[in-house]
Amino acid sequence: MTVFNEIKLAKELIKYPSITPIDAGVMRFLEKKLKKLGFKTKIIEFKEKNFKPVKNLYARLGTKGPNFCFAGHLDVVPPGNVKNWSVNPFRPSIKKGYLIGRGANDMKSSIAAFVSAVSCFLSKKKKFNGSLSFLITGDEEGDAVNGTKKVVEYLIRKREKINFCLVGEPTNPNKLGEMIKIGRRGSITGNLTISGVQGHVAYPDRANNPSTTIVKILNELKKIKFDNGTKNFQQTNLEITKINIDNTADNVIPQTAQATFNIRFNNKHTSRSIKRRLKKIFQRICKKRKSRYKIDYKVSGEAFLTKTNSTTLMIKKIIKKVTKIKPKLSTTGGTSDARFIKKISPCLEFGLVGKNMHKIDESVSLKDLKNLTKIYENILQNYFR
Repeated sequence: MTVFNEIKLAKELIKYPSITPIDAGVMRFLEKKLKKLGFKTKIIEFKEKNFKPVKNLYARLGTKGPNFCFAGHLDVVPPGNVKNWSVNPFRPSIKKGYLIGRGANDMKSSIAAFVSAVSCFLSKKKKFNGSLSFLITGDEEGDAVNGTKKVVEYLIRKREKINFCLVGEPTNPNKLGEMIKIGRRGSITGNLTISGVQGHVAYPDRANNPSTTIVKILNELKKIKFDNGTKNFQQTNLEITKINIDNTADNVIPQTAQATFNIRFNNKHTSRSIKRRLKKIFQRICKKRKSRYKIDYKVSGEAFLTKTNSTTLMIKKIIKKVTKIKPKLSTTGGTSDARFIKKISPCLEFGLVGKNMHKIDESVSLKDLKNLTKIYENILQNYFR
């Protein structure tokens, strides 16, 4: 049985410049590795109007349940100015016990650890009661339209059952073993446009300034106290991210004013309930100001929580055994593809230390990478006892 070395495999994966949504051949490379381990594989490409096509990979070994799935992404963010790197970001190099390269942290090294752990597990246990699978996307860092979301829909159509899924996102703030993500807050972005009446600033009675209306609305939005948080989630939070008044003249009251805001919400709310609440504010203020409004929303995901079960406790115990750190169960941070996978399977996230993801000289500690591989292998050994 082939056994893959996690460090060598991570370096091989990083060499592919798979900047979202470019595949650069990395899916085919990983597919060949999994076929060597006996997996049945399928590269699934999804296309949608106004979005670039994306290649995804689903692979499975075995036909029986339970099916334990490793999930992650092979796409990476752009490296920025390559001259600022100490190495070529797509020619990974090891320096002082760290592997440096784009995707070393988020999250090609975790995928290398997945594959290495599975190969070690299979070399010791050729027959086990269940199945192993991989759900790998190339659209996590981008629009997330043609990635995991559509793979999940594909698996539902195929009646493919996943009993438990582990996502390898870099969940730890400072040290390997600190944090397991058991859920995520929801995310909704609103693009608000207020229309008024253009006019001369010296004659405000002949115009209707939309900037006055939008300021009143944004001020009220920031004053909202959605909740006090919950046992598992921090407070729901609204942040204004853009304010734009497209006006080149200083003596003209503008026709329109625009603003963008984002809300990260806990499981006390849904995107629908938040929209209803905000609609009342927009309507009340615009009616008083005799203005018109238009709101466009983008919902990146709803809040979700994976209830603690025996698998969660087992994973927590193994992490503590390997790292000597008791991991915290958390829902902090942004969104991840777990928001799609949770529709078909209980889902946890555990991976590397995320301190320098997306940064210049992104890197992973070789010690952490070896320990992560060990953790993943021990999880499989205990899951398929």
